[in-house]
Amino acid sequence: MIALTDKATVKVAELIGAEDEEGLALRVAVRPGGCSGFSYEMFFDSEVADDDKIQEYGDVRLICDTSSAEMLQGATLDYTESIQETGFKITNPNAERTCGCGSSFS
Repeated sequence: MIALTDKATVKVAELIGAEDEEGLALRVAVRPGGCSGFSYEMFFDSEVADDDKIQEYGDVRLICDTSSAEMLQGATLDYTESIQETGFKITNPNAERTCGCGSSFS
């Protein structure tokens, strides 16, 4: 399953705290679509299915469905904040190619 860096964990915890809702977790998923075949999806979710994979990073719970977890095995979610770039970035060693916008892969 995907791993969170320390920077990503801090930012996700901050964003979840701003939501002011109990039991939220970060769900990371892979969905068909995008210009390269698959795209990443990230959102806060309070529902956990019986077959979801759960990983905890401090106060942050990360949830993936089984098929997404397989495609994200060995991947890393990082957060960058700089003059040139701000946001989350997934580095996935399973991706054979990515699109120019960086949000889809195959």
